[in-house]
Amino acid sequence: MIAVSHPKQRGTEELWLDAAYRLLTESGVEAVKVMPLAKSLGLSRTSFYWHFKDREALLEAMVTRWEARNSGNLEARCVAYAETICEAMLNICDCWLMPELFDSRLDLAIRNWARTDPVLHPRVEQADGRRIKAITDVFLRFGYPSQEAEVRAMTVLYTQLGYISMQIEERPETRLARIPAYVAVFTGREPSETEFARFRARHTG
Repeated sequence: MIAVSHPKQRGTEELWLDAAYRLLTESGVEAVKVMPLAKSLGLSRTSFYWHFKDREALLEAMVTRWEARNSGNLEARCVAYAETICEAMLNICDCWLMPELFDSRLDLAIRNWARTDPVLHPRVEQADGRRIKAITDVFLRFGYPSQEAEVRAMTVLYTQLGYISMQIEERPETRLARIPAYVAVFTGREPSETEFARFRARHTG
């Protein structure tokens, strides 16, 4: 009689992805292997193949998760309703304060991985291109000249990537208090008290 694996003994695709995420962000892509994942989950190696064809399929799923979570959420914040450029920039700044919108640890891990992976590297470049275009379009929507809009967009993105690559640690309240000044630098305009109050309420409510 052939033994049939019970679903609870196989875990779920998300469970395997979450375990892979932990290894990737803590130890890099070389640590993401089937046996260590299975051991960490208390599951058999065979159960992995109910969800993924092979390790490469798992890694592709992880990259897809990164693209959807980080680039996808950033693009969504760029088109969120805003009456002023400052309000639009505060919408984007939600990503820097909310890990569920933009996962900095995952972004760093993917970028470190891409440095030695010739297939992943262009995908990271494409993702950055998408992000810059999305932010540029925000500035264009509020009447900034084309070249200025692009430079301001690069300033926004590269500032955040600097935070990520340098692994800067800030207390949440410190980062929050600096947001109006960042908005002023990025846009050339000061956010109103009402605009910042709405933003603050989203992050301290």
